[in-house]
Amino acid sequence: MIATPKIGQSYPKAYSIKYLGVVPYEDALIQQEALRQLRAEGRIPDTVLLLQHRHVYTTGRFRGEKDIIALPGNIPVVHTGRGGGITYHGPGQLVGYPILDLRANGLCVREYIGKLEEVIVRLLGGFDIQAQRHDEYPGGVWVRGQKICSIGINVSHHTTTHGFALNVNNDLKYYDYIRPCGLNGAAMTSMAALLGHRVPFDTVVHNWIKLFPEVFDLRTEKNILLLAEEVALA
Repeated sequence: MIATPKIGQSYPKAYSIKYLGVVPYEDALIQQEALRQLRAEGRIPDTVLLLQHRHVYTTGRFRGEKDIIALPGNIPVVHTGRGGGITYHGPGQLVGYPILDLRANGLCVREYIGKLEEVIVRLLGGFDIQAQRHDEYPGGVWVRGQKICSIGINVSHHTTTHGFALNVNNDLKYYDYIRPCGLNGAAMTSMAALLGHRVPFDTVVHNWIKLFPEVFDLRTEKNILLLAEEVALA
């Protein structure tokens, strides 16, 4: 149950963060919308949900269906209100949903996306993976011409939902069924694929948690950290 402090309570430059483990995609949508409403009313501070999803394909608000090649029959497709095209979520992928008041943080949408990208670039640098943005394909992070992190957001009443998906140890074969963001599946990579071994998932989670407030200039209001272990799902 989500707590609801008094309306008007101020949370200047504070945020809370929760790692939720494996969450069904539809449940995450419900949680985001509830938190977005509370944040827009000033009832909670900026909040970040970190999690993994079961296998699912999601399309953007305006596009994505045309980039479906031939989906496996047992994996659902969910239409969302975020930007961007079709993408895949699954076990071994770190997904983050920041619910931030852009106006309170003095950010425009472009600056916000740039900071999300910067967190990922710094995180990957800590694993000796040199990543960068792609001028032709904004909203993501790339390594040697392959996309490793997708970003798609929604903004309503100055408050963000949706966010990023970083490929850590997830099986890249699921991208073969789609053209993610209009790209060929071969254009996707992961930390494990680049390093040649599986990456400690909890380390990735905790490094992201450390870097996020540094990049966004926030202070921690509350952390709820479950064991950030990777959960294998068939």
